[in-house]
Amino acid sequence: MGCTASVSKKIYNVGRKKKLVIPEVIVFVPTMRIPVDTDLQRALKGIIPRDLVDKLSTLRSQISLLAEDTGGSAYTQLNGALERYLPVVLGLTKKVYSIEDKVEFRWKNLQDRRQETYMVSSWFEVLCVVYMMAILSLLEANSLLLPNNPMDASDRTVSEDSKKDAIDLLIKAAGYLEFCFRDILICLPPDIKNKLPKDFQEGVLEALSIQALGEGTEMQLGLAVESQKASTSVKRRLACEQLSYFAQAHYCLSECDMTHGCGKKHLMYIRWKYIEAKAAAYYYHGLILDKGNEPSSHISAKIPEVASRKSQMYGYLLEQEKALQSLPDLPDFPLSLRPDDYKLPELDPAWESGKWEVEVPTLKEHLKDAEDGTN
Repeated sequence: MGCTASVSKKIYNVGRKKKLVIPEVIVFVPTMRIPVDTDLQRALKGIIPRDLVDKLSTLRSQISLLAEDTGGSAYTQLNGALERYLPVVLGLTKKVYSIEDKVEFRWKNLQDRRQETYMVSSWFEVLCVVYMMAILSLLEANSLLLPNNPMDASDRTVSEDSKKDAIDLLIKAAGYLEFCFRDILICLPPDIKNKLPKDFQEGVLEALSIQALGEGTEMQLGLAVESQKASTSVKRRLACEQLSYFAQAHYCLSECDMTHGCGKKHLMYIRWKYIEAKAAAYYYHGLILDKGNEPSSHISAKIPEVASRKSQMYGYLLEQEKALQSLPDLPDFPLSLRPDDYKLPELDPAWESGKWEVEVPTLKEHLKDAEDGTN
């Protein structure tokens, strides 16, 4: 159900010649955006020191080239490059320098490179960087949850350590996304905010953050099911928490325009996970109500319908949602997982090095820039 290409794939034969390639995804991952070359030298010449402009250009180019070459799969290297770039680009957002709106930053869709987004705003650049860090965390979490040999249906083993590491990454991604919609969007000028891509809507970012926690809770439930020590009460609580997360995520999307690239798929995914979680919650709730090993008669009549055919997705899920509406209320549990508390890094020391020696362009350079700008 993800929207990115960096996943394992299964190949199915369709007819005699055609092959259908279906990506195998555990965690929903929106399409990644990567930076497009931007002429920082021209935009910032004579405004900030040349070595600072060179540093910005070099780090940004490293991110772009690494993402292009690896398709976003070099998680550690890309995240490191983004973390080195962010303290430098943050200087462009400081009002004291009056350069927040001097550069047009361009980003493109990694899957469809024709889709470019460009904004004259340094805060837009910061938003894209932190968002990319979130996507990388989701991608890495997804990679940890895929089986060692995805082509072998008999080998579906994912280690307990991998699941725990994936949970940590999902919590980290939730923190990045929460910071995007709570702290960065409010810094954008209104005219820029109104032009943002639809997947940068506040509700969409919030839904992604909450559903990452829901997916992390789903992993916790899986670990509890595999543990002989976990009680039915613990499993019910985790299933109910998972249900709450996906219900909240769906509510966040209810006021959003979901007609963008992955919008409909995203909404469908949330509904699917919501029904899965509801089925699991009622299953364990039924076990506790009967104080035995089988769910109560009222619930048992409904749950197998949902659990046994969940792969038929959208239309089927809507029918099962109607069936589950007649069931008794579930207990309300406080939610355990919280997003990591993310904060922007300190400004790169190059911005606070005292007196700047700004290179003043010559008349010849001015004329050349003006000539190039008309071509």
